[in-house]
Amino acid sequence: MSTVFMPQLSIDDLRIEPGLPTVVAPKAGVHVSLQEAAPLLRTVVDDILERAGGVLFTGFQVPSIESFQGFAASFGQPLIGYEYASTPRSQVEGAVYTSTEYPPHRSIPLHNEQSYTREWPLRIWFHCVLAAQSGGATPIADSRAIYRGLDPALVARFAKRELLYVRNFGQGLDLPWQHTFGSDDPRVVEKYCAARGIECSWRHSEDGELLLRTRERCQAVARHPRTGDMVWFNQLNLFHLSALDQDMQETLIDAVGLESVPRNVYYGDGEEIEAEALTEIRAVLDRQRVVFPWLSGDVLMLDNMLTAHARDPFAGPRKVVVAMAQSYSEMPGGEQKTAR
Repeated sequence: MSTVFMPQLSIDDLRIEPGLPTVVAPKAGVHVSLQEAAPLLRTVVDDILERAGGVLFTGFQVPSIESFQGFAASFGQPLIGYEYASTPRSQVEGAVYTSTEYPPHRSIPLHNEQSYTREWPLRIWFHCVLAAQSGGATPIADSRAIYRGLDPALVARFAKRELLYVRNFGQGLDLPWQHTFGSDDPRVVEKYCAARGIECSWRHSEDGELLLRTRERCQAVARHPRTGDMVWFNQLNLFHLSALDQDMQETLIDAVGLESVPRNVYYGDGEEIEAEALTEIRAVLDRQRVVFPWLSGDVLMLDNMLTAHARDPFAGPRKVVVAMAQSYSEMPGGEQKTAR
């Protein structure tokens, strides 16, 4: 079997299958690492990503997490950390993190990364180091199609009223605020929140633990800064208390009260969101799910505004790591800022 080395690699050596995700792979007989192919793949991504929304690189050699990090960094924007975390993750190497560390039997609903705040990455990469024995897919969905699939009246209502995310930290029920903000100093937390328009308040539990509550009003829909596409862009379906099963909801409310559950979301004015709206939103998200099987070594690159992602339950060992880049912020009043 002949081997094609990097100096000879051209677009003719690649198999490109359009769709979401667009699949990019070496043709039969072509053996090349992801890093070696990176200059050519950057050209492919420039042409495809913002039309397709996501690209799956499969069949390339990815010898280490360090090489994955190098590939993600090769697109020209510094990789960024996981700030104001909403789920447990661990730093693996540099700016590479584990995917959300939820128990294997739990699914994670479709969402756009960090769309529960006003600052998020425009680019996100997933690298399947080890595929699960069964399950463990990372379903994706077109955020433009979700926007179009919802009742226009519902979209207009959410666009106007926006969303209010309320988070309660402490009492061992969710992430500690020290983990989320990377500091055990309340002044650091207050400074971070003030800079981003997040309301924060402190109180003590009955046993003296310092508890934190944050409230942030955010977008429900957004316009992509380069393509101009309107997208459904939030984590309403994930943050709302109804994302938990009924027994868990009742247990939390009995333990701490409705106002102190670890996370919940309301209309931007603080009013409850109708159950019917949540049902419609989740139904449209379910219809837009695209599922593909992971192969060990695969790398998935998404435009984080154009494409949502999820996680299916799995059995057996599974390792998927994540990198992010190109922080974009949309501040109240229309101010926008992209870090390149």
